[in-house]
Amino acid sequence: MMPGAQGKIVSSDREQLILVDEHDRELGSLSKGECHDGEGVLHRAFSVFVFDAAGALLLQQRSAGKRLWPLYWSNSCCSHPRSGETMQVATRRRLLEELHLTVEPEFVYKFVYHAKFGELGSEHELCSVFLARSDREPVANETEIAAIRYMAADDIGHELEASPGEFTPWFRMEWERLNGEFAEMLRRYTEPVS
Repeated sequence: MMPGAQGKIVSSDREQLILVDEHDRELGSLSKGECHDGEGVLHRAFSVFVFDAAGALLLQQRSAGKRLWPLYWSNSCCSHPRSGETMQVATRRRLLEELHLTVEPEFVYKFVYHAKFGELGSEHELCSVFLARSDREPVANETEIAAIRYMAADDIGHELEASPGEFTPWFRMEWERLNGEFAEMLRRYTEPVS
């Protein structure tokens, strides 16, 4: 079975995530499960937005087995660097594991957010946001992803406005900021490759 192929388990609540303060200074590590309990413990995370040659964004629907926001639509790939792992290594690892894509994501910005999912837990993350482009066909890992689809940038805004409750909170926050403060950078990815 190739890396990132259907059914391969690539994450666990026992894996050690990197605890940080709001200035991204490392404070130690804690299991993924504990990081997401209750109000959550601030930890390092990332979101990658992968665009195809036509400038459409690859969206993923989180698997039904996810503890937080199952079956919600989100950006192409979002996860955490593990204890002792750089962000560059983590983003490349996760894109391969989840989508069987090998790309070099470009860093855009990082921000702290907190989002609670009822009584099941919270995301409390210092999240680094990246953009990437790939002309390869993704292969979704079914243990992480229920479905994938490509959507034109203009259509994403309309769908977010019409059905905001179908999308993860971090995706909504990140897409809004990318289209505002980082619109020029985003345009390099949403415009078709000639």
